[in-house]
Amino acid sequence: MRRAYNVGAVWLVFAALLVLVGGAGLAQHAPPASPADPIAMVAGQPIYERDLSATLAPQMLQLRQQEYETKSRALDELIRSKLLESEAKKRGLSTDQLLEEEVDAKVPEPTDGEVKGYYLAVKNQLNQPFDQVKPQLQKALKALETQQARQDYADSLRAKSEVVVLLRPPKVDVSYDLARVRGDPKAPVTIVEFSDFQCPYCKKAAATLKDLLAKYNGRVKVAYRDFPMRTLHPQAQLAAEAGRCAEDQGKFWEYHDALFAADQSRLDEAGLAETAQKLGLDEKSFRFCLSAGKFKAQIEQDVQDGTKAGVVGTPGFFINGVFVNGAKPLAEFGKIIGAELAAIGSRTATQASR
Repeated sequence: MRRAYNVGAVWLVFAALLVLVGGAGLAQHAPPASPADPIAMVAGQPIYERDLSATLAPQMLQLRQQEYETKSRALDELIRSKLLESEAKKRGLSTDQLLEEEVDAKVPEPTDGEVKGYYLAVKNQLNQPFDQVKPQLQKALKALETQQARQDYADSLRAKSEVVVLLRPPKVDVSYDLARVRGDPKAPVTIVEFSDFQCPYCKKAAATLKDLLAKYNGRVKVAYRDFPMRTLHPQAQLAAEAGRCAEDQGKFWEYHDALFAADQSRLDEAGLAETAQKLGLDEKSFRFCLSAGKFKAQIEQDVQDGTKAGVVGTPGFFINGVFVNGAKPLAEFGKIIGAELAAIGSRTATQASR
């Protein structure tokens, strides 16, 4: 599917962000308070900024992500512009002349079928017969195709140029349990996953993570943390406890895989015990562990840590601290992993040259 970027809109958003940040700086007459200073007093009891972290973490992470994405899109446009200027200068042309020769002149006129398809996609907004708006639609579709072709051409120049992007996404420091790590423990890239055994998207993500471990063998490891969505998935809490009980017998990952491979509607005590039996776990010890609620505190700690980090749903991932929300395709994980590996390689090379 062709995409059309509204460059003007991107820059307006970015400019507004800069104005807001600048305005905030101008309005600040006093130095910022130290994190050790209270931000409010209630009946003589202080409230500190850290006390807000549990409730504000998701919103703050989302704002930081939005800021990064806005800057990233604007940076991509600026890089394209610089590459076009450089290429035009090498050829002794203006940027407009370069684009006209290399792009605009090569974009074909849209076919009647393409125009008709475009009309069907937007006809509810037009409320006019096709024949009346056909010329305008042809012009609009040609403009969209030209805009996309210009972007593709600039991106092709980027692929042949040395472009180093130093703008980095926001990161969150998230700990994990060494006992529940899959992959090489020394792998430089760590994916910390907050998951729920009754979540269908987590089931989908489990397969993606296996593919990632195979593709980046020795370079990526996965650490599992519990985040049962209790209000949505009534059996998730007990399943999380069952996973811990299986870990107690040294078979967490086997149990993890079995639960995601099984029917997610059968995560009651009987179903969980049946899975344990199939894996050869000591059934008596398993059932006692489950009925005693042995690991409720650890699961609650995972939930609290995930909430403080900004997780609001499952699955949630932190790839070397870079947040990814939801069951994304392998390629999206790969982009972040590739960037992390490249950054690690760059740092290693720099240190070696000193």
